[in-house]
Amino acid sequence: MASKRFDYIVVGGGSSGCVVASRLVAEHDARVLLVEAGVRRVSPILAMPAGYMKYLARDTYLTMHHVLPQKQLGGRAPVVPQAKVLGGGSAVNAMVYIRGQAADYDGWDEALGGTGWSFRDLLPYFIRQEGNDHLGAPYHGVSGPLKVSHLGQHSAMSRAFVQAMQERGVPYTADFNGAQQNGVGFMQHTIDWTTRRRRSAVDAFLRPVLSHPKLTVLTETTVTRIRLEKSRAIGVELHGPAGSETVFADTEVILAAGTYMTPKLLMLSGIGPVEELSRHGIKVATDLPGVGQNLQDHHEVPIVAATSGPFGYFGQDRGLAMLSNGLQYMLFKSGAVTTTGVEACAFIDPDGGERPTIQLYCVPTVYLDRDVSGIEPTHGVTLNPCLLRPKARGSVRLASADPTVLPRVDPQFFGHPDDLRLTIAGLRYAREVLATSPVREMVTQELFPGEKAASDEDLADHCRKTVKTNYHPVGTCRMGRDTDPLAVVTPDLAVRGITGLRIVDASIMPTIPSGNTNAPVLAIAEKAVDIITGHARMFHEGATAPSNQVSSVPDQVHPS
Repeated sequence: MASKRFDYIVVGGGSSGCVVASRLVAEHDARVLLVEAGVRRVSPILAMPAGYMKYLARDTYLTMHHVLPQKQLGGRAPVVPQAKVLGGGSAVNAMVYIRGQAADYDGWDEALGGTGWSFRDLLPYFIRQEGNDHLGAPYHGVSGPLKVSHLGQHSAMSRAFVQAMQERGVPYTADFNGAQQNGVGFMQHTIDWTTRRRRSAVDAFLRPVLSHPKLTVLTETTVTRIRLEKSRAIGVELHGPAGSETVFADTEVILAAGTYMTPKLLMLSGIGPVEELSRHGIKVATDLPGVGQNLQDHHEVPIVAATSGPFGYFGQDRGLAMLSNGLQYMLFKSGAVTTTGVEACAFIDPDGGERPTIQLYCVPTVYLDRDVSGIEPTHGVTLNPCLLRPKARGSVRLASADPTVLPRVDPQFFGHPDDLRLTIAGLRYAREVLATSPVREMVTQELFPGEKAASDEDLADHCRKTVKTNYHPVGTCRMGRDTDPLAVVTPDLAVRGITGLRIVDASIMPTIPSGNTNAPVLAIAEKAVDIITGHARMFHEGATAPSNQVSSVPDQVHPS
């Protein structure tokens, strides 16, 4: 590395880091160092929509965080993975593009005192990034670098699920990111419709500037500490293939290491709860009690049924079927390889409210997580009720002052009784879907947990044994007002008590959005660049938005 001085150092090359680094270089001519702990490149298989499933249970591109034993789960400690590759989650995820509910962001903005974090404020950033293949104004962009499309195919079971939900009176929703989220439909994905390939944050944002002389990208390199001088971040200490060194930021250090690793790095640098820092012998630079607190994550529990025929994707990833599917994809960009295998879902409230509380996924095969066993794979369907806004709050703490040691993650799945109650209601609802035509005619029997699990206590036991992450941790460095004792960053994403230091990843979210989190993380990062460079004020000071963004949104911009 020729230079050890940059305008900005971005720590973490995931979704948010790619957006921030690329825009600072391309649009603001800044000297940027982007540091990523994972590898630079992934297998070409991950570019194929179905390819991510080959790596779900491997640690090739994932850090497997083993959480603290959960008392409320009978001592279980489910694994919570985190991407370790340039592009982060966007390079290895299931590519679902869902923004959440307008009420999520309006709740942020209200809590923050109306400082520009409402859905109306964020929508221009969603639109600016998006290149949708079939949806346009007023909710979607058509010319942005992040390509969004429907999948290349939908299985018979996915279509039957959508029909069964409508039979139950749930409305069909053609766009979960439009006027309303509630309903049933097919999900949009970050897949380029022209090539039928994954569009990761690297593809969409970083690759066009990788050869820019003002961008330096270091991979397989870990930032071990933020270098502070009189309560100002002046650089970082890092360790990589060439050894250890210190690099300096003339303007700002920007943290984008994710919900688990950003609070870890802050605490290693003396920024965090004084009791936690003292426990590990770390000198306190500033006492921020909220660092590592407020952890939230979507989690789900399966209902699995066998079917009378191949209505989904069981067996399509091996043998002659795999070869045939691969050939069809290579020649025609069609067939089973063009799907992620998770094509349809429904946003519902089993309690009958108007605002959805459950995202009910339809997985057209028998699917269980890595630490759950008990049934053999077969032709079938898995319905996963995923809790959209859990009330429990977990934490991330240091396990050691050694930067190579992973943090102690305590997700607190079902740590609040209402989370378990609502998940049980979601399971009962899923059973009703299995008994509704046309799904009913396809299903032969419930395999897991089985019809004998009928009481609430039976289902609660099933929940405790099988609950798993939906890979959406947020909140451990939340935004807040100065009066919020657990706020880590201000509404302009600056770390309280430290100058020259900001956070731009999912850890800043006060509460978790009601849907998959990659799209919100990308939008937050886009807005963060405008905040950093002084351009974000225009969206809440009455000035005109840039021509490639919307300056107004419809009155019906507050979907459930």
